[in-house]
Amino acid sequence: MLTRALPTGVLLAALLCSGAVMAGAERLDRGNGPEPSTLDAHRCPEVACANILRDIYEGLVAEDGAGRLIPGMAESWEVSADGRTWTFRLRKDLRWSNGEPLDAGQVVASFRRALEPATAAPHAHHFDAVRTIEAPDPGTVLFRLQRSLDLPRLLVLPIAYPVYLPAVDAFGARHTRPGRLIGNGAYRLKEWLPQAHIVLERNPHFREPAPIPEVRFHVTEDAASELRRFEAGDLHITETVPPQPLASLRERFGGQLRISPYLGSFWLGLNLRRPPLREQPLLREALSLAVDRDVLTRHVTGLGEAPAFGVVPPGIAGYEPPSPEWAQGTQAEREARARALYAQAGYSRERPLQIELRYNTSTPHRRLALAVAAMWREVLGARVSLRNEEWKVFVGNRRQGLITQAFRGGWIADVDDARDFLQLFHSEGANNWSGYVDPEFDALLAQADAAATLEQRAGALRAAEARLLQAHALVPLYFYTSKHLVRPEVEGFEANPLDRHPSRFLRLRD
Repeated sequence: MLTRALPTGVLLAALLCSGAVMAGAERLDRGNGPEPSTLDAHRCPEVACANILRDIYEGLVAEDGAGRLIPGMAESWEVSADGRTWTFRLRKDLRWSNGEPLDAGQVVASFRRALEPATAAPHAHHFDAVRTIEAPDPGTVLFRLQRSLDLPRLLVLPIAYPVYLPAVDAFGARHTRPGRLIGNGAYRLKEWLPQAHIVLERNPHFREPAPIPEVRFHVTEDAASELRRFEAGDLHITETVPPQPLASLRERFGGQLRISPYLGSFWLGLNLRRPPLREQPLLREALSLAVDRDVLTRHVTGLGEAPAFGVVPPGIAGYEPPSPEWAQGTQAEREARARALYAQAGYSRERPLQIELRYNTSTPHRRLALAVAAMWREVLGARVSLRNEEWKVFVGNRRQGLITQAFRGGWIADVDDARDFLQLFHSEGANNWSGYVDPEFDALLAQADAAATLEQRAGALRAAEARLLQAHALVPLYFYTSKHLVRPEVEGFEANPLDRHPSRFLRLRD
């Protein structure tokens, strides 16, 4: 059969539609999980928005491709002998992505916006030791603290990025739209198609041109669909990998499969604001003991995750997590105690607990919820209904705590610090989704903040975690691993405990 050569224009159009032309060195296609809830750097609460903001903005301090601290806007910094005054010297000729100059006064003004109560920044607690932030001259930013603090590692967080306040004043919440979002990072926002993708283009005013001209972050809520897109060549990097036997994944993908330790914990939150879990510690303990974490990590998640009986993951610098008594013994012993506690709480096969387990739409979360629901039914006789919701809806319901009972929880570390996990349960914490209130727990966090030595600080944090676990305010399930599929042509993708991979440190081979 004879074939006819297509005109060049027709062929080009076909390739553009398939995405093939923009592959290679021109565009990086990244899976990014759910639709980001916001691109307001100061209000970003989750990984999905932080991944994108890390490309659009740069803080005083930055991270390289291996997660090491490097100079950002500041070319150098120093700290006073008492650890309470930090001085950052800015680079010369800093510019916003619209070409306007960026100086210390604007950095300070942006910090004030980030930390004022009206902004409701979910990570403002990280800076609660800051007394004042000043700009003694256009090239210097000065922080005065109430206590010593490892400030540089906090300054890589989105809340510490400089937001272009004229756009905020002019457009309010819609300053995050294409054409309005002004950043200072290696890329700038080009396109945002909700529930589909966000496209970034190289920022011509950044000091070092990014190797890859364009980055497209794809919404990939369903991990199985994301895997199919990777196999079809639509993605260079996946956000995750769906639960599958590890051996078969390694056989299929070889070195493209990247699994490494990750500072993250997954748990089920329990709403302590309303029945049936409020004032029912025995019932909460029964629900926790009834879960076989070994089965979950071997057969449901199956990609190197470790069973969790606490909140803070292993590997946090200078911290040894407590080992709760209820985590000891065999699973059969835990289940026997779970049934006894269930009965003491007033429930039985004839009068079963009816409970709803809520999670955001995702194949891994659905599999996990099904497995936990089956364990609660089999061990306790509870009647469990499952409800899945799109990410933004789920986050809103979890935050309000009005209709939730048990829900998908968890935390990925902002910084390598046990307090980053424990602050979630402070009675006044913005992310205290369970509504846990314990003055002694709060006091232990305050004691850690005021500690004179790192050892004393770690001891107070360990006591706080032990108290939280004793109250059974959550059901710990497992500690994360980071898991991605990365195409061979991607260079510079380095494993690191916080799983951060700024696009400007990646390259694509032609």
